[in-house]
Amino acid sequence: MRIAIPTDNPGGMQALRSEHFGHCDLFTIVELDADNNIRTIEMIPTPEHGAGGCMVPVSTLNSAKVNAIVVGGMGAKPLNGFKQVGIDVYWADRSIILDTAAVIENFVAGKLTMMHADQVCGGGGNCHH
Repeated sequence: MRIAIPTDNPGGMQALRSEHFGHCDLFTIVELDADNNIRTIEMIPTPEHGAGGCMVPVSTLNSAKVNAIVVGGMGAKPLNGFKQVGIDVYWADRSIILDTAAVIENFVAGKLTMMHADQVCGGGGNCHH
């Protein structure tokens, strides 16, 4: 299982989570083995949005063979894009789950919920995170 967490520089297990997946410094990718032990940790720079807009990170994480992403917020278009490529989107309150290590701890414990369409950001600063 490969889990992406939008994080601030420098990334890694102690990195603070970014407020919004599309504006993070990078994605920290944590790979878990079948027993939920950490197998690898890698960082992927956030791609420029340019052509393709907010779907560029979807494509980037899909190419990196990510199975899930844990966010504090995102728009409807990328949420639907992740669903289309088979990447599960989980929501975690950034004010409680502050860093990558806490995300993985809560993920493994089954404490994170899937993000729903009514939780998406409306754009123009209309985010609830």
